[in-house]
Amino acid sequence: MAKSEFLLAFNEVAELRKLPRDVITDALRQALISAYRRDTHASNAQHVEAEVDLVANMHKIFVEKEVVEEALDENTEVALVKAREIAPDTQLGDMVMMPIEYDVNRFGRIAAQTAKQVISQKIRDAERNQLFDEFKEREGELAIGQVQSVSPSHVTLTIDRAEVTMPRKEQIPGERYHQHDKIRVLISEVKKSTRDPVITVSRSNKNVLRRLLEYEVPEIYAHQVEIMSIAREAGHRSKVAVVARQPGVDPLGACVGPRGMRIQNIVKELNDEKIDVIPWDADNAVFIAKALQPARVTGVYLEQDIDQGKTALVVVPDEQLSLAIGREGQNARLAAKLTGWRIDIKSVSEAAFSAIDHMEEPPLNKLALDMPDMATEVRRILDKKRAERAVMPEEYATLARFVQMVEQRLLDQREITRGRRKKAMEKMRPSIPAHLFTISLKEMNLPEPILVALKNVENAGELMLHADADTEKLREVLTAARLDEDALAVIQDALEDVRRLKPVAPPEVVAPAPPIAEASTSPVEAVLQAEPVADAPAVAEVDDEEAPPAFVDAIAAPLKTQEEPRMRRIPKPIAAAAAEPVVEPVVEEDDASGKKGVKKDKNQRRTLVYDEKTGTMVARRKRKGDRGGFGGWEEDI
Repeated sequence: MAKSEFLLAFNEVAELRKLPRDVITDALRQALISAYRRDTHASNAQHVEAEVDLVANMHKIFVEKEVVEEALDENTEVALVKAREIAPDTQLGDMVMMPIEYDVNRFGRIAAQTAKQVISQKIRDAERNQLFDEFKEREGELAIGQVQSVSPSHVTLTIDRAEVTMPRKEQIPGERYHQHDKIRVLISEVKKSTRDPVITVSRSNKNVLRRLLEYEVPEIYAHQVEIMSIAREAGHRSKVAVVARQPGVDPLGACVGPRGMRIQNIVKELNDEKIDVIPWDADNAVFIAKALQPARVTGVYLEQDIDQGKTALVVVPDEQLSLAIGREGQNARLAAKLTGWRIDIKSVSEAAFSAIDHMEEPPLNKLALDMPDMATEVRRILDKKRAERAVMPEEYATLARFVQMVEQRLLDQREITRGRRKKAMEKMRPSIPAHLFTISLKEMNLPEPILVALKNVENAGELMLHADADTEKLREVLTAARLDEDALAVIQDALEDVRRLKPVAPPEVVAPAPPIAEASTSPVEAVLQAEPVADAPAVAEVDDEEAPPAFVDAIAAPLKTQEEPRMRRIPKPIAAAAAEPVVEPVVEEDDASGKKGVKKDKNQRRTLVYDEKTGTMVARRKRKGDRGGFGGWEEDI
């Protein structure tokens, strides 16, 4: 192949595969190396390199060879004279990279096939890595995909040159997909695999709505309007809370657009999904009231409950109750997701009936005494309601005012009770083992329904506080989650199990032992100087099991301090000791690893004798007799 044809083919492959030139050049280099190894049966231990010149269409192969006087194997050895032509400082025994004259056209069929496979594999790997990197950067963005196939479990699409998958749970319910349709999808997840990267797209994710709003509303893209939260049930209805970040900008008008064109484009894109745009408010009560639109709200009462978390009681007019709840509770459910509060909805009449039924109980009994006329009027209106007679608007207004006073008093009473409970829990907190506050509820192996009911409890210590401070309240929480009495017993058993757990103590840091000081006197002198006697030193008699080593490599072993005095004996004079040496067994010390030393022969003994020449005590060891039966004592050095 001429050099122009080779360069043209190279550029065509790079353009077609959309790969950098150096990637394909590296693939060619690896292919030449693999083909050479296959053709010459070179060892994998032998280093081989290749150079590719795209312009001149010249390829060079360099092989590692050993420098010798005379090369016997041209594949692994090179003569010293020839090696010095490449590197003048080369010496015998060196390993040098030698260029070889090798015509790639001489490659056999197998070697050429190997080169082809290497090039193909390298290009495929580069394409996969490039595809993964490209889509990983686009994760969370919108893309236009073309439907290739539709199955009951998923839809397969192509985005650019990648094949992606949209599972059934990521599809908009009720939406139909046909082959060759072009749809907007969100790249939700990109993962590596042994083959091509696994790319998952979605149309039901709430971020699809966020990206469409950024695309259709320039004010959102320019950060003049900010999306605070989104609640979405794909294919049915969505709620979006927005707020203006620049004075003079209407967030609702910017999202809806002139004559509603902007929001209508998004509705069409999402298969006619209804979208409510709501102004966000820092006041949670106001925000919750707006989140329940299009229903009108009479009153919102917020409380932070220890067990239930953030709870909002919303009172609405009787005719607005069904609208506030929505079909199958959809409106209330979306409002709760949007605001992050648990929402309970009551009608004015329902709240009034409940208050009248409890007027004899505190704290509502004081209200009946303070405002008897209003209580009488409310009873009259509710009697008309029971008789299904018409109730005037001004009478509904009276009920609304009454309900507002009742709910506020009940809320204040609950706050007082909650405060007392908090104080009781704080008083009991020191009695709870501290390590229980580090154990999560999942570590207690509680059933999943109980974990869901106790989602506002952080750890085992907090759960124990709830159970000890107010068991009835905990039972109410479990009952509200539709759990029977066995759930409370399961919790109490789990608490008993974790109560018995002992905290894991941190590992103790052991201080290093002080270094052993070298003895200034000999071992024998240390023994003799312990208790001086007029004629001769006295040696304490101890048991063999407790006796320290007598003399081991001339290092003094510490003597054990006896708690009680033992019987002592006066040894023979030193001169007699030289005549009759005292033989003591040798006790092996533990080595550095803590293992016992090998036991010595029973006949091997060390003795303590008096040396008349030096005037000191020396240690001697008895050696075995030779073949002639002669043995003797030799000095232990």
